[in-house]
Amino acid sequence: MLILGGTAEASALARLLAGESWVAPVLSFAGRTVSPVLPPIPSRVGGFGGVDGLAAYLARERVEALIDATHPFAHQISINAERAAEVASVPRLVLQRPPWIAGPGDSWHSVPSVAAAAAALGEAPQRVFLTIGRQDLLPFQAAAHHFYLIRSVDPPDPALLPPRAEILTGRGPFTEDHDRALMERHGIGVLVTKNSGGAEGKLRAARALGLPVIMVARRPAPTGETVTEPEAALAWLRAHAETRPTPDDRGA
Repeated sequence: MLILGGTAEASALARLLAGESWVAPVLSFAGRTVSPVLPPIPSRVGGFGGVDGLAAYLARERVEALIDATHPFAHQISINAERAAEVASVPRLVLQRPPWIAGPGDSWHSVPSVAAAAAALGEAPQRVFLTIGRQDLLPFQAAAHHFYLIRSVDPPDPALLPPRAEILTGRGPFTEDHDRALMERHGIGVLVTKNSGGAEGKLRAARALGLPVIMVARRPAPTGETVTEPEAALAWLRAHAETRPTPDDRGA
């Protein structure tokens, strides 16, 4: 079976499958992180070449189950996974963390895109904590009058950076206390992030400090059967393994 990964949920599922004799899993990374944390199962890095390439891989490797555990904002690979699974007649499950939901004390402004987030910062100069990853920074060059504290796993391409930026590299999750101290130390006035779900440390810190949050909304979730926990994905795999055709049924 193949896991399309790059998320904490994919890594957690890999750990659950490690050492299991009834399944031969492979975890695939897109290759956007310079030094991914390698799983305790076989892995591969890089794209497949679109729908046709992924469908060919599924057929060539005789994949019997596909789990799309990609990032909620990795929209294109989810589309490719859905279509490739249909072409190759491979059962597919989506493993995706639920989105964050604003609660009491939160001051969120939802926007449809990163460019809209940059525009939503307004004309008055602000000190911005920017946590959207390293590949979507270019729109903020159009809002160069703000200061940006940018956090990402790997250093961003300097060509994408707005002129007034400070870079922090680190791999989460980060606690509320950590991010609250960070925001206070840098005099942050607004948090900009994507609604990727998962650890809420920065959101809780913003709430505690009374800071507004500009939240980039998700696109519609992938279609098909979906679970939110690695344990549920493991149960789906077990059920599929128990009902798949035997070699005799397949004419082998």
